[in-house]
Amino acid sequence: MDPEQARERLLSERTEVKALLKDTEQAADEDRSADAEVGDQVDAAQPLTAEGMDESIADTLRDRVAAIDRALVRIEKGTYGLSVRSGTPIPDGRLEADPAAELTVEEAAAEDRG
Repeated sequence: MDPEQARERLLSERTEVKALLKDTEQAADEDRSADAEVGDQVDAAQPLTAEGMDESIADTLRDRVAAIDRALVRIEKGTYGLSVRSGTPIPDGRLEADPAAELTVEEAAAEDRG
């Protein structure tokens, strides 16, 4: 994938993810406020559950922003499109699917296995 095209896609995705993160963090704050206001024991778990889900989603979004930022740094350094582990070229198809990919499919599968 052309690094300039990748940069454009990454910057666009970063803007979208940051907006989602802001919304999710706001929802978590609202859930915390609702938790403080709940008096019914049956309903008390709902804000806690929602807050936990919001935090989990926010963590995932923060991880994605970090991955995008690392990809942007690799573009600047001239190492974009190469595995951060082995230096092996990452196929264009993988980069098209995920412009922030850091590993080849095989390396990522091996990492997922353990």
